Amino acid sequence: MKIIQPVSIWYNGQVYSGTIFNMVSTDDNLNTESVFKYQILDANNLQLANNSLTMDGIDYATYSSSADSNSYAYEWAATQLGLTIIGDYVLPVTEEIITE
Repeated sequence: MKIIQPVSIWYNGQVYSGTIFNMVSTDDNLNTESVFKYQILDANNLQLANNSLTMDGIDYATYSSSADSNSYAYEWAATQLGLTIIGDYVLPVTEEIITE
């Protein structure tokens, strides 16, 4: 998951700020293309947008031979969607409260 520069997204009758970008490969034929499912979430992990992107051609060739294919895929998808990645998302740590 990545943190993105905030984007305004109309969702369920309101405008929300999308700040988290998540993506997974859902289908890769290991030869010519890969399909990625993506989500854009707000700070509370509310899913504001989801869809898929297909990478093929020179983009797929570069991706499949990249030493850091995850970073390449995220940057490629962000470019396709007009997003700007500003960092890695780190899950919040919740502390258990113990009462005696």
